[in-house]
Amino acid sequence: MNKVLFQTRRLKIRNLLESDLEAFYQYRSNPEITRFQGFETFTREQASHFIAEQKNKFFIKPGEWVQYGIENIHTGQLVGDCAIYLQPADSRIAETGITISHIYQRQGFAKETMQGMLGFLFREKGIHRIIETVDTQNNASIRMLKSLSFRQEAHFLENVFFKGRWSSEYQFAMLKREWENTGNPSRPE
Repeated sequence: MNKVLFQTRRLKIRNLLESDLEAFYQYRSNPEITRFQGFETFTREQASHFIAEQKNKFFIKPGEWVQYGIENIHTGQLVGDCAIYLQPADSRIAETGITISHIYQRQGFAKETMQGMLGFLFREKGIHRIIETVDTQNNASIRMLKSLSFRQEAHFLENVFFKGRWSSEYQFAMLKREWENTGNPSRPE
């Protein structure tokens, strides 16, 4: 099964595939890429198992994270992955996450993916609110969220013991009406 969730100008967001293993493992095993992620570096075996678990999931059930591959439409290469989570108490509230390979960073793929996810979740799935929780030291993600008009709602001080240290986090959010007021430039193609 290779279902496409949505497309943007340069990217196809779709199920992870067994053929993604080498590219997926290459960036998921890099400690710099996983530095601010909620997971540790992957072994090849863990990467293979993870893809096998995710490859046939299409859209999420409340309380379950589902991971999708981010494919460059022009090259067919996996450039990263993204995830969507619906809150179990209210499935109209979503959380997302994006991981871009070190090989493909600083090319606007994370922002383009997020713009596509905003359009997909707000327009296609009727989501009311999207939240993002970000380590306060993750400057690239913070800049991206602000550039997309996410609103910072909270600053949690040393709220999580994460990878051997106490970490602080920001919480950002966007409501559907706020997204609509931005002119919603994130229409999937």
